[in-house]
Amino acid sequence: MTTRSGRWRNLLAPGRSASGPAAPGGLARRPGRAAVALAAGVTCCLGLAALAQARQGTADTADRAAAIAGADLERRAAADAASRSLDRMSTPSASVSPSAPAPSASTADPDTTRAPAPRKRPVRPADPAPVAGLTKAQMANAKVIVRTGRAMGVPRRGLVIAVATAMQESNLYNVASGVLPESQEYPHQGIGWDHDSVGLFQQRASSGWGEVGQLMDPAFATRQFLTALQQVPGWRDLPLTVAAQAVQISAYPDLYAQHEWRAAEVVDAHLAAGK
Repeated sequence: MTTRSGRWRNLLAPGRSASGPAAPGGLARRPGRAAVALAAGVTCCLGLAALAQARQGTADTADRAAAIAGADLERRAAADAASRSLDRMSTPSASVSPSAPAPSASTADPDTTRAPAPRKRPVRPADPAPVAGLTKAQMANAKVIVRTGRAMGVPRRGLVIAVATAMQESNLYNVASGVLPESQEYPHQGIGWDHDSVGLFQQRASSGWGEVGQLMDPAFATRQFLTALQQVPGWRDLPLTVAAQAVQISAYPDLYAQHEWRAAEVVDAHLAAGK
């Protein structure tokens, strides 16, 4: 009886055949077909085992790389979530191409791109309350005289003379003429009957002071009076009534002086209000 190990030895022993003893002359016979098939099978098995082991190593390497990549993605996602948690969701982020430079802190911060607050308009000073027994309409006309004189660079003394003169001539109202219907076509606050005299200073178009429509404008009438006053030699040092009479040529020159203190109070009220 031949055992399995004995069969293997018989198959692999040199100089023996599968069917009998060694060939004469000491020459070994070639192994039989069964031995060749067995050797090929063993080799194939060894190759398959090596291939399987190589594939297993490649799979393990891929798994480790995937695990590392996954961990890296989780770390980046956590960092991105931390940056998005800032209170900046109200401003959409601009897409940046790979070649474009990253936005600087001054442009990325929404606080720096916020529209500037509108400037507050300066508060204009309020008109002063009426003083020296005047009405609001009279105070408004006095404001025109003061404002026009200041624009011309006239000092306070000239403003007081102008207001006092208007107090005497028209009681500080813009008066039209009853004998000059044209003057009544313009805004006016009363009607006088002193020839063709019109306006705050009762100036006459027939005497060359200007056209009727111009003289009914308080600002134009004031400029005409102050221009003539500044041409009077030494007008700043003259008594008020003398300076006013040099411009007006009135039949009652002494009446201007009575309004000086009231005119000074009115001018000072407007100057204090910034008018």
